[in-house]
Amino acid sequence: MARYKLTIEYDGRPYHGWQRQDHGPSVQQALEEAVLRFCQSETLVQCAGRTDAGVHATGQVAHFDAPRDYRCDRVRDGLNFHLRPHPVVVLAAEAVADDFHARFSAIGRSYLFRILNRRAPAGLDAGRVWWVPVALDADAMQQGADYLLGHHDFTTFRASECQAKSPMKTLDALSVTRVGEEIHVATSARSFLHHQVRNMVGTLKLVGEGKWRPEDMKRALDARDRSAGGPTCPPDGLYLTAVHYR
Repeated sequence: MARYKLTIEYDGRPYHGWQRQDHGPSVQQALEEAVLRFCQSETLVQCAGRTDAGVHATGQVAHFDAPRDYRCDRVRDGLNFHLRPHPVVVLAAEAVADDFHARFSAIGRSYLFRILNRRAPAGLDAGRVWWVPVALDADAMQQGADYLLGHHDFTTFRASECQAKSPMKTLDALSVTRVGEEIHVATSARSFLHHQVRNMVGTLKLVGEGKWRPEDMKRALDARDRSAGGPTCPPDGLYLTAVHYR
């Protein structure tokens, strides 16, 4: 038995999220079927962060157990062969110790949210960005984002169906930058609540378009009430970009 760590990118649009579903395709199902065809053995593929329907990844991490040792490049290339035509790609495969776990060994996760901020809608990037045609003030959004840094009760930005035991999280980074016609919101933490990133971005949009003042972000955070926050933005622009390990 050999355990392999996979670094994966995928387009989340065709899938009902990472986790296997009874009612539609998932990224996990695509990978597990590729593993079955590659090593002729059924196995569970476990990831570092279960992304929602429509959410993308450029640095998702998963692991699985193979019945025997393979060269890492053969694992990568073999899985990619069997993943076709799915928009899921194994970027790297690495042999790891038996006690490595993609989720429980992780010490941090990073996400990027892309907002296309122009009058014309997305053409080539449709489904990969959130189109906001109203001009946004990235500097004001950054001022509002600064209120969320650190250790807080993030109930205001937590989905009602979130299964986390506690709403307390430590936000290590939250930056808002303009890159040409896009606004990028990058964030990092050990872990996130369900829909936390999408709810934070949806609320920061209110600041960017001038409907909220930056300090209103602190008022919303302190309310510890989902109804005090802004809307949940669509999944289109959200990417899991990295998972961090010791």
